[in-house]
Amino acid sequence: MPPTDHEARLRADIVEIGRRLWTRGYTASNDGNISVRLDGGRLLMTPASVCKGFMTPDMMVVTDLDGKLLEAAPGRKPSSEALMHLVAYKHRPDVGAVVHAHPPTATGFAVAGIALDRAVLAEVVTTLGSIPLADYGTPSTRELATTVEPFVRAHDGLLLANHGALALGKDLFGAYYKMETIEHFAKISLVARTLGREHLLSRDEVERLQGLRGTYGIAAPAPICPDPAPVTDGVDPSCQVVVSPASSGDRLVPVPNDADLGTRHDDAVPVGTGGEIRLTYAQLTTLIDETVGQIVKSFGKA
Repeated sequence: MPPTDHEARLRADIVEIGRRLWTRGYTASNDGNISVRLDGGRLLMTPASVCKGFMTPDMMVVTDLDGKLLEAAPGRKPSSEALMHLVAYKHRPDVGAVVHAHPPTATGFAVAGIALDRAVLAEVVTTLGSIPLADYGTPSTRELATTVEPFVRAHDGLLLANHGALALGKDLFGAYYKMETIEHFAKISLVARTLGREHLLSRDEVERLQGLRGTYGIAAPAPICPDPAPVTDGVDPSCQVVVSPASSGDRLVPVPNDADLGTRHDDAVPVGTGGEIRLTYAQLTTLIDETVGQIVKSFGKA
């Protein structure tokens, strides 16, 4: 039977979001997948093995919440990473759509083993809280779904180690816009770290921003943890870890790149350990300029 008007609109929205993902370079080839809730305990999602920039509405498949195929055009089957989507819907009744992609900068942080959990941008703290890093799981397997499971309980956006990013929303465009926010935040974080330091929002400011969530009508899946530790052995599904230093009244706290902040993988090496001295490009050029200046002065005195 033909899709209802509502389902037809959702199919068209998936096509549009897929086009945006591909146009922005968030996906390449057949990467990424998109899904949305339908009524009756069903899901509408992108099929396996299609480029997200060149989809048509008739390509979409319908499954139940266990991933069983219910409707599809001949030869079409659900995305190979449907299990990751199913975990999100299972633990988050408020989630209406899921978007998975490989935005380059955010995925770069995921490959480096660095979570985007520092309190840098007020808008990100208010909307997403933090963007944690889930452990690596082989794509298209239950292992990946298992590594994602504890994070989706408390977060609407997360990085997947050596893989990509995942965004959850109440509807398709809500999930897509969160994917945009993840990549935008990653780009800004990369620039700041390349320049040598970040000014982090203080803990008091983070708490102030959290209080504004209700004012802006933002329904966060969990509050920000009151006193997060830099490194945790497990995942607390009841709150979001946001790295923000305490201060004596200052809202912005300068933090150099060599500060050991944030959530790391167990095998990640903090900058400056092992007897090494590491400099940013700016620090190195300053050191060279000062050294050359001293040499010139010494020749002038000879």
